[in-house]
Amino acid sequence: MSNEFQQALNVESAAVFANEPPPESPKRTVAEVNWIVALATIVTAATVFGSGWLYWTGLKALQTQAAQVVDSASGHAHEELTRFIAQTNVWVTQTAGAGVAGSLAVCLLVLLGGAWWRRASLNRIAALSTGSGQRIAQLQSRLADAKLSEEAANQARTELLVRLNNLTQTHSTLQAELNQRKQTEKSLAQQTLQLERSKDVLEMHVTARTQELQKLQRRNELILNSAGEGICGFDLTGRITFVNPAAARITGWRIEDMLGKTEEEIFFPLKSRGTAKGAALLKNEKGEHLSEQAFYRRDGSSFPVEYLRSDIREKDKTVGAVVMFKDITERKLAEDKLAHKAAELARSNAELEQFAFVASHDLQEPLRKIQAFGDRLKLKCEAVQLQEGRDYLDRMQNAAARMQTLINDLLTFSRVISSSQPFVPVDLGAVTREVLVDLEHRIEKTQARVEVGTLPTIHADPLQMRQLLQNLIGNALKFQAPNNVPVVKIDAQMVTRDQISEEAVFPKPPPTARPDDKFCVLTVQDNGIGFEEQYLEKIFAVFQRLHGRSEYEGTGVGLAVCRRITDRHDGLITAQSKPGEGAIFIVILPLRQPKVEVAK
Repeated sequence: MSNEFQQALNVESAAVFANEPPPESPKRTVAEVNWIVALATIVTAATVFGSGWLYWTGLKALQTQAAQVVDSASGHAHEELTRFIAQTNVWVTQTAGAGVAGSLAVCLLVLLGGAWWRRASLNRIAALSTGSGQRIAQLQSRLADAKLSEEAANQARTELLVRLNNLTQTHSTLQAELNQRKQTEKSLAQQTLQLERSKDVLEMHVTARTQELQKLQRRNELILNSAGEGICGFDLTGRITFVNPAAARITGWRIEDMLGKTEEEIFFPLKSRGTAKGAALLKNEKGEHLSEQAFYRRDGSSFPVEYLRSDIREKDKTVGAVVMFKDITERKLAEDKLAHKAAELARSNAELEQFAFVASHDLQEPLRKIQAFGDRLKLKCEAVQLQEGRDYLDRMQNAAARMQTLINDLLTFSRVISSSQPFVPVDLGAVTREVLVDLEHRIEKTQARVEVGTLPTIHADPLQMRQLLQNLIGNALKFQAPNNVPVVKIDAQMVTRDQISEEAVFPKPPPTARPDDKFCVLTVQDNGIGFEEQYLEKIFAVFQRLHGRSEYEGTGVGLAVCRRITDRHDGLITAQSKPGEGAIFIVILPLRQPKVEVAK
């Protein structure tokens, strides 16, 4: 049966490959017959089972009723009933047997019909197999060809899939490269645009910078051409590459003649001609050029110059040199005249100081005799009670006393220079305390209050510092309004030259001071009568007074002595005041002297 089914399957497959409709399937027919047989069997079994179940149930019910009847009936009736039950049982059994036999007959007929139907189907299948044997062979051959074609197609499909995969990968790679190239081209376009913009901006900057450089170059050329000093540029071989008009004018050359010549040919033309030997640039012991040189003009005339030579460096490499020189003939003449005048002035001052010192000493003796003889005449006038003569003698002695004071002040003023001491460290605080002890009587008499701040130690002449402070403090106590209690404040602070320049309250610093030099600014402030600042220079002059002798005592020499002391110490003295508001005397002294005098 399996072979038949296999043949039917082959026929169906061959029909499919031949693109023809397949014959009716025997397997489908057998399946239908099997279903019919199975259904008939199930119906027969159900019929037999139902008949048996009815028989059994009826028999049980009949026996139950018979038993009830037997129990209630007599013996004859019981026998009849038993017989009836037996006959009924036979009848029922026959009836059930007939039903079962009929059912079995039906089943048999169904089985016989199914077997017939099966045999007919098998015959039909055999006929179909016999009729289509050659066709099946042809179909099998075509099927084998189809399999070969399918295998070739599968192989070609596999190759196509591989090639498709390769093409896909290649396409992806090319697409990625294309995208990257597009991005690169886009970025390149943006960069090109930015570069074009930057180029425009750069060109604008370059143009502006070029214009600025050209302006700067023209300005530098104008500056060099307008400079009063001679300026020459030299290359590494020592030949002139640039020269300004001032250099040509000073040396007597033309600019075009100077270009290409050496420094010796321009500044020492006689030596280059062999007519003057030994003329050359002067140098110090270290081999450095001196700042002052002697040059020669083209005509051979000599003139002094202020000389400066500097190397031209580019990227830490010397590429040439520049020389600047200035004709200082007039300055030399002025210096010579000034030195001559200074010598004459020094000699005159020395003679004047000597004269004042000698005159003061020579005046001491007659003045003492006038005072001595005046005292004797005063005693005799008192004896004879000559009042008018006594009055004359008092006036004469007062004049002699003023003369004595004036001579002493004049001696003090002359001794500031002639009798000066070397500079040593001086504690201004200690000197101030000593001066206050000397002025103790005046301080107690006027009930003055003196406030002394912290005062530094400086290099100075101790005696002259004492004279300076005594004059300033004495003036502060003396020039007071009547019935006014003097208040004197003495203080100091340390400052630099720049701080002195910035503070308007200070005078200008000494011209020789360096920016980092330190100074002591000493101030003496009072609450006295004050003065008009228009008379500031007058109060520091010798024998100059703003008030009469009847108002305030003195000869007008004290502040002149103070100025002379500050001048000797390379310092300054000034004052600030208003009438009725007191005065502030400001003294600026160097903390250390540039050249400290050492006592022998």
